[in-house]
Order: sequence, then structure tokens, then C-alpha cells
Amino acid sequence: MEELLSVKLRPKKLSDIIGQEHLVGEGKVISNLVKNKKLFSMILYGHPGTGKTSIATAIAGDLDMRYRSLNAVINNKKDFDVVIEEAKLYNGLIVIVDEIHRLNKDKQDILLPYLESGIITLIGMTTANPYHAINPAIRSRCQLFEVKDLTSDDIIKGIDKAIKSGYLEGLKIDKKAKEYLAKLGGSDLRYVYNLLEIAYYSSEDKAITIDILKKVNSRPNNFHDKNGDGYYNVISAFQKSIRGSDVNASLHYLARLIDTEDIDIIVRRLSVIAYEDIGLANPSIGPKVDAAINSALRLGLPEARIPLSEIVIEMALSPKSNSAEAAIDQALNDVRSGNIGDVPKHLCNPSSDYKYPHNYKNDYVRQQYLPDNLINAKYYHPKDNKNEKVLKDIMDKLEKL
Repeated sequence: MEELLSVKLRPKKLSDIIGQEHLVGEGKVISNLVKNKKLFSMILYGHPGTGKTSIATAIAGDLDMRYRSLNAVINNKKDFDVVIEEAKLYNGLIVIVDEIHRLNKDKQDILLPYLESGIITLIGMTTANPYHAINPAIRSRCQLFEVKDLTSDDIIKGIDKAIKSGYLEGLKIDKKAKEYLAKLGGSDLRYVYNLLEIAYYSSEDKAITIDILKKVNSRPNNFHDKNGDGYYNVISAFQKSIRGSDVNASLHYLARLIDTEDIDIIVRRLSVIAYEDIGLANPSIGPKVDAAINSALRLGLPEARIPLSEIVIEMALSPKSNSAEAAIDQALNDVRSGNIGDVPKHLCNPSSDYKYPHNYKNDYVRQQYLPDNLINAKYYHPKDNKNEKVLKDIMDKLEKL
């Protein structure tokens, strides 16, 4: 089978890399390493299609060094053994390992001593956060470099490179179609090359238009790695936007989460926000959130977006208070630090000294409830909002009785 366009266009040297000027530009760290003919083990991390593999193979190409490529998931222990024997034979080898965050312990144990001795120079690649996802023993032996998202201008340069390459003979594409293709691809140049190739072969006259691109794929390539940082950053931004009362940002991140078609994470997060961030400033929000969640789960997508949108708008514009969370955390801190004390005897069973509040006016009677050593403890501190002002008034009146 013929190689894909994305493979044919893979850079052979660093000067062919599109974007990543902070790493491969003139006088930058990786360019200088190659210029000085000195290479250290490294991990390249970033979103798919941003050039991690291209940088790795271009380094080997510029240094004219022997290399082998492995995948932490696909290749087994025997494959790693074979590469290590080759490294011994040639007294050094660059080993490029994709999805390095999935490297299991057996394969790590194989690599570590040869990384230590310098027989193997590792270039690992991952879409995950290496500070969290990669084994510390591997990470401590590598330099970490972030491969950043490509800009629209970078993607356009990539499209122009594909046109000039001649691999798609007779290809015609106008400026608007190029811009639309770049928008579809996001920051993933490999995805753009694949779309370009499919559009080329699916057109009658090798002329690519926006209409042809829409027939091939009309949906932008949003990065939704549910095991990666990008996904959890969106979840974090979603809650923080609601907490910050920015209704438009809240809806934007809701839309990105809806686009992953993962309702479960949305409803869990809304339940948390209702009590963590809105809380006693608007106690009615809890039941409203439950109602919206039940409707969303019952309806499923795409209709679920409607009750979710409605409740997110109300939550973003609701008054906010974290006083309930702060109160229980302060109480838990006392308990976990051993500051508890004995339960007052009149609260124990049986007790003839306990005063039953319902036998008194307004169903209230003053008596000690906290342990002796915590008798003056105050955990709940009302915030200045309409509902908690009512609660504060009640507390103040009870203290005066």
C-alpha cells in the first residue's frame, strides 16, 4: 500500500519542522544540541499532530544517527530486548518511544540500566502530562520539552508545503478552502494532511472546495483525550467559570464537554458546583440541578444540551457562597487533629439532665452541646448574601436567648 501523505511529508531535518520555534528555531535548545552534536534523553509532550514524532526523527536525521521506533503499547518486551541488543552491537542507539506514559514496569526495567549507561538515548513522546503520567525513574533521566499547539498560520504553511510537494499532482485549492481546512484541523497537522488527501481523491477535478471538505468532514478536530490534561483542563475551566459568574465562558466550556458526549462528567461537576460554589447563597439550586440532571439523562444527547444549558446559565448568574464547605472543613480539621473532647454527659443515652427543646418556648432551650474544650468553637461564618443574612439573624437571636 502507498504511504499516506502525512508520512511522505514527515520532516527529515529540523529545518523542515513547521512551528515549534521555541525548540527548533535558530539558537534554541534542540537546534543547539544538534549543532553541537550532543544529545540527551528527552520526553516531548503535547497534543496529537503537533510534531513530536517529526522532531524526534529529524533529530536523528540531522545527527545521522541510527535509531529505532517503538510504541509502549504495541511493542512487547521481546521487541525492546531486540532494540537493546542492537544498541549494544553499535555501541549506541536512539530509541524513539511513542505513548511513553503507558510504558509498563517490565519494559521500564529493561530500559533503565541502558539509559543510565548511555547505550540508549531515549526520545519519548506523549499526549499526557509527563509530570503526572510518566514513571519518575524514567522522567528523572530525561529532559522534558513541551511541543506547543500549531497556529492557523502554521497549519496554512503545512498545507502550502503539501501543495508544493507534488505528491497530490494537479491539486487546486483556493485561500478560503485552505483557511476552512486549517480551522477543521485545529492544531493537528497530521489530521489536516489526511483530510487534504481524502478530499483530493474524492473530488472529480482535483479541485478542493469548502463544499468538498464539508462532505469529507464538517466537524472541527477538537482535542478530547479523556485520559489527558487537555480534557481535565476544560472541566476545571468549566467549574471556575461558573464560580466566577462568567455565563458566556461557562456555556463555552459546557459546549466543549457536550462535544465529548460524556454527560456523566458534566452532571457530576454540576452537582459539586451546586454545593461547593453556590451553596447557602441559593439553597434552591440543589433541587434545580437534580431536576436538570434527571432531564438530561432521560433525554440523552442532543436534547440533553437544553436543560444543561438552562441550569448552567442560572448557576453562573446565581449568588455564590462556600461557607458550608469552609464550615465542615474547619470542623474536620479539628476532628482529624485530635481536637474532639468528650460528648457532654447530658447528651449521652440515657440522661435525666437532657433538656428536650420541644418542651420549651420556640422549641429552643439553651444548653451545652459541644465538648468542654470546644465550647467556644465557631465553624459556620455566614457570607454577605440575602439567604445567609437570614441565617445569621437566626443565629444572633438564638445567642441572645
